[in-house]
Amino acid sequence: MKVTTEMVKELREATGAGVLEAKKALEASDGDFERAIDTLREKGAVRAAKRAEREASEGVIEMYSHPGNRIGVILELNCETDFVARNEQFRELAHDLALHIAAMNPRYVSPEDVPQAELDEQIEALRAQAQAEGKPENVIEKIVAGRINKFYEETCLLEQPFVKDDEVKVKDLITEAIRMTGENIVLRRFERYELGEVL
Repeated sequence: MKVTTEMVKELREATGAGVLEAKKALEASDGDFERAIDTLREKGAVRAAKRAEREASEGVIEMYSHPGNRIGVILELNCETDFVARNEQFRELAHDLALHIAAMNPRYVSPEDVPQAELDEQIEALRAQAQAEGKPENVIEKIVAGRINKFYEETCLLEQPFVKDDEVKVKDLITEAIRMTGENIVLRRFERYELGEVL
């Protein structure tokens, strides 16, 4: 299929990719728009991984109060330069992440932040549950691994489906922002408060 200027323009608008990148992605996918987007996302993920080593010490502290003032969130989102920190898309990302935290109530940023003692306790409880369900020993570990992934989805912000689009995980949202800005972006920390909550 012949790649037209209109197709390239549409792909650029959807992804923020450069003209050459968009054209190459469309050519590689024989003009299939969705496959071209996937190709660009994969390339973005590779670039994001390379940028992850770079220090991100600029950024914003975002504060969000849910309507009715019953839930509040404060988070630190970092990037490499104050230029990106002032960027409207970066600030929108910070706001969306705070809104997501208010709605989904994650407890940790990533699976690496889950305390080992809590993880061990979860694994033991899930193993006992699978045994109680009469699952064969040779599949119990696979069942436990699948349920641990579900536990991460429920408790770790980066693993959760994004509240505004459950087809996208929060970590993919950040990876896309890294691709768009060309800078490392890190959600450093967050706190969520709920009125009357007992800690």
